[in-house]
Amino acid sequence: MSTHEMYSLPDLPYPTDALEPTISKRIMELHHGTHHAGYVKAANSLTEELRKLPADEDPSALERELSFNVSGHRLHSLFWECMAPGGNGSPSPELASRIDESFGSLDTMKARLSMTVEKLAGSGWGALLWEPTGRTLIVAQIHDHQHDQVFGAVPLLVIDGWEHAYYLQYEAARAKWASAFWDVVDWDAVSKRLYDCMHESVLTDIS
Repeated sequence: MSTHEMYSLPDLPYPTDALEPTISKRIMELHHGTHHAGYVKAANSLTEELRKLPADEDPSALERELSFNVSGHRLHSLFWECMAPGGNGSPSPELASRIDESFGSLDTMKARLSMTVEKLAGSGWGALLWEPTGRTLIVAQIHDHQHDQVFGAVPLLVIDGWEHAYYLQYEAARAKWASAFWDVVDWDAVSKRLYDCMHESVLTDIS
């Protein structure tokens, strides 16, 4: 890595075939090794371009591209951590209580987040977020990787709604993909992320 490469592709926390049958090995290979890797490469390249940009040149186009690619990198890094082979654990008492307060029940939250992914207009994500000002959980769409986010809200759980995340296996049935995703959720990891948020120790070191 050169001096100016700020971002690196994280290793998957499991083999590429570990999430089958929910997510095929081929999807994982392409998703991680091509798409996520592409965001990392672009983020490093754009960072270098901006570093070298003369002070009298407009940086806005490069800044928009950097936002897209860094956001894509961070969301994918979190996405891999939201899943485990066969799923893992269940919502902690703290997370379960917050879900009940915010949505009425776990099933309601899951249905709402699944629908958020299904109804994406184009490419994007569905996310369960901790909103620190109201100290509550919310569900939101994230268009592309960076648009329509609630400023300051921290994603706890994300579902990738881009076609590259599911199309080879689920074709046009994005709703089927969003429903199948729940079979591999790592609730222990999601619960820990909420705990970190509640105790103001949110992890920020994804590189």
